[in-house]
Amino acid sequence: MPDQTALPAPAAGPVPVAGAAAPVPPAPDVRGGAAPRRRGARRHRWPVVVPFFAFLAVCFGLPAGTMVYGAFTVLDPESGASRFSTENVSGSLAGAYATGLTGSVELSLFTALLATVIGTLIAQAVVTSPRPALRGIVVSASGVLANFSGAPLAFAFIATLGTTGTVTQLLHLDRTGFSLYSFTGLVLAYLYFMVPLMVVTVLPALDGLRSQWQEAAASCGATRGQYWRHVGIPVLTPSLLGGAVLMFGTAFASHATAAVMVGSSQPLITIQIANALNGNVLVGQENLALAMSLNMVVIALLVMAVQIPLQRRSARWLG
Repeated sequence: MPDQTALPAPAAGPVPVAGAAAPVPPAPDVRGGAAPRRRGARRHRWPVVVPFFAFLAVCFGLPAGTMVYGAFTVLDPESGASRFSTENVSGSLAGAYATGLTGSVELSLFTALLATVIGTLIAQAVVTSPRPALRGIVVSASGVLANFSGAPLAFAFIATLGTTGTVTQLLHLDRTGFSLYSFTGLVLAYLYFMVPLMVVTVLPALDGLRSQWQEAAASCGATRGQYWRHVGIPVLTPSLLGGAVLMFGTAFASHATAAVMVGSSQPLITIQIANALNGNVLVGQENLALAMSLNMVVIALLVMAVQIPLQRRSARWLG
């Protein structure tokens, strides 16, 4: 008989089949250790943001709470006791104060529309210019002029286009009926810093337009006008609307330029708030001024509620 060598006994379990993938061993359960570490890391992050929230509470929360409390509080002149009431809010939306709020909204809307159109045209000219130096000059000048506002800008306009201003006397603008101390003068002064701000705002959106889009449209037989009507303007619409909303908020909150140039001759809510706080019209109207400030805050919140979604949509298209 042939010599039979002893073979090892087969291992228990399923017999591996040729060509079949080897069984993967189960992964170790690490949830028990990872979760506590993650929760511990989150707990260690909280002390870092405590100063930020403290800053918000002191610099924003406290003034906002004081404003809301004062807007809904009425003081009794005889007893000096205070009570909650809506008299201040209703008074801030009636009479001359309603006229001031309407005047500020009209001025802001008009200047925002002009600044959006003019600033976009200037930015488009810069983007399509073959001279890189022109872009640097325009961006630098826009950054400086966008921050040149307030009392210095008002004094500069008075010295230039005022009743005895240099340009007024040189071009005899007084004979044409032009007056710097009017709605038109305020529009010119506001556009001086709003147009550069719009240029800086809309330049990134114009840079985001892909040249391949225009080439693809041209290869399909589309004209330049058709490209802008069906591709360029729809893509830029969220950015342009967001810039217009930003221009509206900037003009609506401006105070020093109008206060120095026109004073109380033009009905503006910011000037009325300053007069009420200083007691220039009636003494003891501080809470009424707080109610007018609350109206401005509500409009500003509405502006932010419109601007933030537009910015997100613009970033999604041009990002």
